Amino acid sequence: MSDVKFDLKPVEKKPSRKYRKGSKYDPIIDSFLKSSHDLVKVDVPGKDANYLRTQLKKRIDARDIQNKIEVSVVNNIAYLEKK
Repeated sequence: MSDVKFDLKPVEKKPSRKYRKGSKYDPIIDSFLKSSHDLVKVDVPGKDANYLRTQLKKRIDARDIQNKIEVSVVNNIAYLEKK
């Protein structure tokens, strides 16, 4: 068996886990809700429209605003629409 180097240090308590508040896609939803537009095309560089739809849908569901906004993809372009 080979020796493994390690170090043990006493601590008072474990640190609390850091959770991300919200999502990086929340600003897209917030901007759309504040805008006067009823239908917008959403383009995020480097992200596929279907992936974008999935992430936005998750945030819409988590925020319980599915009765206000709908996200869809047509011809590989993501759209947000106010209901």
